[in-house]
Amino acid sequence: MKKAVVLLSGGLDSATCCAIAQREGFSLYAMSFAYGQRHKVELDAAKRLAAFFGVKDHTIVTSDLRSFGGSSLTSDTAVPKNRTAQEQADVIPSTYVPARNTIFLSFALGWAEVLHCHNIFIGVNAVDYSGYPDCRPEYIAAYQKMASIATKEGVEGNPVTIHTPLISLTKSDIIREGISCGVDYGLTHSCYDPSPEGLACGACDSCTIRMRGFEAAGVPDPTRYINRS
Repeated sequence: MKKAVVLLSGGLDSATCCAIAQREGFSLYAMSFAYGQRHKVELDAAKRLAAFFGVKDHTIVTSDLRSFGGSSLTSDTAVPKNRTAQEQADVIPSTYVPARNTIFLSFALGWAEVLHCHNIFIGVNAVDYSGYPDCRPEYIAAYQKMASIATKEGVEGNPVTIHTPLISLTKSDIIREGISCGVDYGLTHSCYDPSPEGLACGACDSCTIRMRGFEAAGVPDPTRYINRS
């Protein structure tokens, strides 16, 4: 079987991306990150999903981005709450982690080369999201070009392909796609600011985008929320 490295955060998008890769016949190698994130409970979700999909290997990379902060996910800065859909579309929030996808893709690229694997799947989305610059098609295209000239495999004519099957889908479309692939969204975690018990806050961007997506898809949201405002 063809191999694929899949970036698996434990969230809704990465779970759907993993399911699509599996449906397309890839043998899955999942990579998650303990990067000092506030919502580290997502790593438990990533482990559940790795078991659910029966991945060949699941590696969790430790990379402490909290050492320099710069984001409300890697510092004690408050996570923004109750932003409108317009605000989410117009203003990049403090939950943006500087260069996060560049860092994650670089680790994935290195592991892929060791595995002689020529496919990386990442669940970035440029429609229903918080406006992060490293989720856009032009970013992925630029990284793809860099990857083809920065690796031994690429120089020898076997470049990696970065797959972004969700990039142009709405959140409701992503959920419908995942349901068609048999994803159990009860295993996932999306909240940026969960309670100590792991309950979703119901007010951060990730929660509100998730809630709107399930509502638009006409699918019950299995998430346990503190406040479903």
